[in-house]
Amino acid sequence: MTSLALACLLAWDASGWDLALTHWYGTAAGFGWRDAWLTRSLLHDGGRLFAWGALGLLVVDACHPLLPGPKRIERWHWIGVMLAGVLLVPSIKRVTTTSCPWDLAEFGGVASYVSHWQIGVSDGGPGHCFPSGHAVAAFSFFGIYFLWREHRPRLAGCFLAIVLLAGSLFGWAQLARGAHYFSHTLWSAWLCWTLCVLGARASVPGFRRLHVSPAPPGDLVLRDS
Repeated sequence: MTSLALACLLAWDASGWDLALTHWYGTAAGFGWRDAWLTRSLLHDGGRLFAWGALGLLVVDACHPLLPGPKRIERWHWIGVMLAGVLLVPSIKRVTTTSCPWDLAEFGGVASYVSHWQIGVSDGGPGHCFPSGHAVAAFSFFGIYFLWREHRPRLAGCFLAIVLLAGSLFGWAQLARGAHYFSHTLWSAWLCWTLCVLGARASVPGFRRLHVSPAPPGDLVLRDS
């Protein structure tokens, strides 16, 4: 699945549709959604606050489990994986030269469009816009799905759907504001997912000593032996 997602992502990058999609929202006068309440106050600022609140709740859950299932060490492990995603994307942004859409001359800025694959090539703008840092406020929580998928698959699926919905909304808001190209959001999602895949393969004591125990209809709960 991770490899297929990467192939689709590379195909999107090769299509050149990033700029074309951005033109749906931007004009020579800029981006009308840039400072709108929905995109900036609710989905950007509000989304960031919600993410910090969710992280705080996960820390509380790791200290005092709210639902039976994963061991505490597992809960802390996945908090660590999620924080790794929060740190990884901003670290990449610091070294990339890609500027945001609202920095392009055709949208009222000064930069020229340069693909993020042209590493080290300046577009004349401030850069540091690739990948999407705000999307990570949602996609880093892929870890919740991995945490619960062997214990409560139905609950894990609900968490995954919520994360995908939130990430899509955050990504759309940044696209509409001119803060990111669509591919920036896709790359953030793929990076966070890949970190979780690697995190699932990490060797943490006690992770594999599991046995099946009775569960509510539709759920398979695995508990530590």
